Amino acid sequence: MTRSSPAESEFTFELQVCQWAEREWPPADSLDADTTAIVARQLGVKRRRWDTIVIEADRDALRQRANFGADALDSDLLDVVRYAPADWEWYRDALPYPGYPWRYVREAVHRASDRGIVETRRGANGRIELRRNWRYPDWVERIVAIENKPDLDASAARNLAPQLERDVALALADEVWVATTATGSTVEPALLEDIPVEAGILTVDAERSTAEVAWNPRTLTVEDPGTRITERPSGGDHDASAARFEYADPEWKTDKRLEIAERAYERGWRAYADTMRPDCRHFELATADGDVLPWCGAKGCHPTAAECSGSCSAWEPEPPTWRQRGWPIEGGPGKAIKRLLDRQRHRERPGLEK
Repeated sequence: MTRSSPAESEFTFELQVCQWAEREWPPADSLDADTTAIVARQLGVKRRRWDTIVIEADRDALRQRANFGADALDSDLLDVVRYAPADWEWYRDALPYPGYPWRYVREAVHRASDRGIVETRRGANGRIELRRNWRYPDWVERIVAIENKPDLDASAARNLAPQLERDVALALADEVWVATTATGSTVEPALLEDIPVEAGILTVDAERSTAEVAWNPRTLTVEDPGTRITERPSGGDHDASAARFEYADPEWKTDKRLEIAERAYERGWRAYADTMRPDCRHFELATADGDVLPWCGAKGCHPTAAECSGSCSAWEPEPPTWRQRGWPIEGGPGKAIKRLLDRQRHRERPGLEK
């Protein structure tokens, strides 16, 4: 079904930015033949969540990553697969000291074995031994964080500036961008004044599914220690208090970047259907200017995740007869939509196509 409408919410704008990035990244250049990009949304660390994340990945290494399955590897599993030996070895000798009780490492080894990404056996004296099935590849090249603000006026820029300053200071991502709706006019100097110069500005034309660079970002030094700003002065003529901060060491940043990339690999940006109600009879996937977006037939709009819920006044479950039909909508249109989005996500992950 085809619908033509402008972005009606930040949620819809975010999905359009994700789809554009999946097709066109990077905005002002091109990736080399050995690099590809995967896109995810609503990911980050404890104190910060980014709207859109682009992972630039080595093509061959990304295909090797598929050996470990579609699900993300958490920090404990990453410690297992990255250090699992080629030949049988007691897990305590093979893996680095974790800094916490070994029983938790043993649990992670068993979880990895259950997923088929390492092999285990009982060795001498009943010791748990392991060996790898595949070497975990170095697949992540760069991480790009995008903050989506469709209506970026001077006030929104001032409010957004502290978040971007934290991103720049921590330097967990290689680049930080702000994506806003293209207005056809030049970017106001006030916006450039309030937003850190290290952050790029991307103007997105949702109707044409295009984007242009209004300000180029600086590449951040992700391999150096970062600064985590924990408290900022409130400001004002009489506020002379200093900001409080702590350092983030490069090892922590390296591990955290890989954890973020793993979560992006699993979720992608199409996981919005998991927090909406595609089992509603009014839920559809509609094509708007080349982008596939959720559509509410009852309200005639692209709904947000908060609106599309069981508490919606227009929500109606699919009739049972819809779920009794055979292929291609076995289980009902709602489940078919989820399968479709999942297949599309898999197509962006080389090696997971099947």
